[in-house]
Amino acid sequence: MKPFLLLATRAEDAAADEEYAAFLRFSGLDERSLVRHRLERTPLGRVDLDDWSGILLGGGPFNVSDPDETKTPVQKRVEAELSALIARIVDADFPFLGACYGIGTLGGHQGAVVDRTYSEPVGAVEITIVEPDPLFRDVPTTFEAFVGHKEAISVLPPHAVLLASSPGCPVQAFRIGRHVYATQFHPELDADGLCTRVDVYKYAGYFKPEEADEIKALAYRSDVRHPPAVLRAFVEQHARARVSP
Repeated sequence: MKPFLLLATRAEDAAADEEYAAFLRFSGLDERSLVRHRLERTPLGRVDLDDWSGILLGGGPFNVSDPDETKTPVQKRVEAELSALIARIVDADFPFLGACYGIGTLGGHQGAVVDRTYSEPVGAVEITIVEPDPLFRDVPTTFEAFVGHKEAISVLPPHAVLLASSPGCPVQAFRIGRHVYATQFHPELDADGLCTRVDVYKYAGYFKPEEADEIKALAYRSDVRHPPAVLRAFVEQHARARVSP
């Protein structure tokens, strides 16, 4: 099988390594079949789509709706690299799944309105599937998932297919073409992973620092067991065999 490529943007090792471990665990892939590239550390360079089964883009501290003058040189470089790559992905209808930061990145590139209208606090929310899709083949119509974001899509472009929604955020998942996906919720996140991120981003403005212990306690009381099936469905649907020379 050709490997999948995970693009990551978390500068903190604890959060970055937890994210990679979660993608490995919940996708069913091993380190040979899920290769991580930390964009905040190293420029992406040229990606040959023929080398990969699909591309995943995780969450992180960047927001595409940040005022340009507040973006660091690293954030600007990452955004430029992702924009160029996503243009090729969409043009080829190449398998892609972006989560959290990934939905703003894909959505913004495709003409969606990405702003602070539908931000959601850190925790579990109820997601409802509004359009059947193979990505959600193994989850119920309504399920809980973890979120936590400062920006979200408020208006989708006409060519995007809305797949899932929540009461506080109308665009929880969408699709471009047949194989290009993004979710606002985290398909790779369980309670342990959420608590790691609460500790890492305690002072990053997602919540009041004094609320951290309560958020972690609520996470363990949440019924967040279905989202990993979304990640597995993406991998199983798009795994491609290597072609021998």
